[in-house]
Amino acid sequence: MSRYQELAEHTARLIADGLLRPGERLPSVRQACRIHAISPVTVTQAYYLLESRGLIEARPRSGYFVRARLDPRLPEPEMSHPAGGSTQLQVSDFIFQILDSVRDPSVVPLGSSFPSPYLYPLDKLGRFLAGAARRFNPLATVTDLPPGNEALRRQLALRYLAQGASVSPQEIVITSGAMEGLNLCLQAVTQPGDLIAIESPTFYAGLQASERLGLKVIEIPSHPRHGVSLPALEEALRRHPIKACLLMLNFANPTGSRLSDDDKRALLALLRRHDVPLIEDDVYAELYFGQQAPLCSKAEDKTGLVMHVSSFSKCLAPGYRVGWVAAGRYAGRIQRQKLSFSLATTIPVQIALADYLRQGGFENHLRRLRQTLVQQEAELARAVERHFPPGTRLARPQGGYFTWLELPARVDTLRLHQEALARGISIAPGPIFSATRAFRHHLRLNFGHPDPKRLEAAMATLGALIAGQL
Repeated sequence: MSRYQELAEHTARLIADGLLRPGERLPSVRQACRIHAISPVTVTQAYYLLESRGLIEARPRSGYFVRARLDPRLPEPEMSHPAGGSTQLQVSDFIFQILDSVRDPSVVPLGSSFPSPYLYPLDKLGRFLAGAARRFNPLATVTDLPPGNEALRRQLALRYLAQGASVSPQEIVITSGAMEGLNLCLQAVTQPGDLIAIESPTFYAGLQASERLGLKVIEIPSHPRHGVSLPALEEALRRHPIKACLLMLNFANPTGSRLSDDDKRALLALLRRHDVPLIEDDVYAELYFGQQAPLCSKAEDKTGLVMHVSSFSKCLAPGYRVGWVAAGRYAGRIQRQKLSFSLATTIPVQIALADYLRQGGFENHLRRLRQTLVQQEAELARAVERHFPPGTRLARPQGGYFTWLELPARVDTLRLHQEALARGISIAPGPIFSATRAFRHHLRLNFGHPDPKRLEAAMATLGALIAGQL
């Protein structure tokens, strides 16, 4: 256990034992440094962790205080229970109707799929991009065709190596964002009419991609904290001709769930036994809370069955549309698909990102970003406790920037979406995350936009609208 975790656990015990009572002020960062002989960074990380657990709260210009929780045991949503069997998808029109309504920048973006762009070093990235444009070699228009810029693929391979995964740069294919990567992976291993396994609920973009390719899906139960049910997946693999699994193992969208490291190993062993590839959408892996990164699935990929898809859109460069696939045994197929699908990803942007990864301070940026998201998750959780009615269930993610709520069964979040939008607030209603439009009394909220006053007012309004449906 690291020093900051030790301090957090020590303080949590003092709170649990009643030695530190609600409303009492914690030692300042400077005082805690002196008391425990540790650095300010260690104290700050400990306080952020306690804040993410809802045990303490920061008050502007006053310090940290033990929090008086309104409901110390606010339950989490339950495991999903999809009906089973394959589903022919017809979801895109429905999803687009919802998404088209939340593009107005004046709307409070609780339903957005994107974090605030102001959380990212866009000015610094812009300088790297300008430098890449000045040095751009015209020959790169040919040499940097798929699989992509060699320097960027090498930097990505080094990041995999730091996570214990030996991934060759030749296995990595640069894509125009993670969505193109997911589409290429699905095309590489399926044909129209094939069946794939997805978790329930799941990110709507995967549903749209599957529908576009003429695929059928089988929904696998998933827990909002522990992730996809391995027994249910094993049963589905035994009973159905599943061609691939499309899953999010780290801080899944929409629930924020994370499959444990042991369960990841068990999942990969299960898929090896059935020789079924895993397409892993892993765009939130860098946004973990705490000190320890989740296990990288490629570190356990002994047979090349994992197609690991990620991008810079969520962790560094929203709008740059640069992603990649560490494609294992399917690298050749995906490279050919990329050439025929979109030819290449913008080359100067690839060069700029390679330069930034080499010398731009990526790790420092990620530490600041994670700390900000920890604080914002705690603020959103407190607002749910203050304003939402009894019967609300709240998932507390340990990474990413989404949380999943289960509201009382009488609430219709499609109706809530319309009522909230009329008041300048967007939400993501549960049915857009289901092949069968289930989860009608669930919703996903985004805590990636730091604006406490705007958040508080929006959550108060949402709570009143929810109460009006009961």
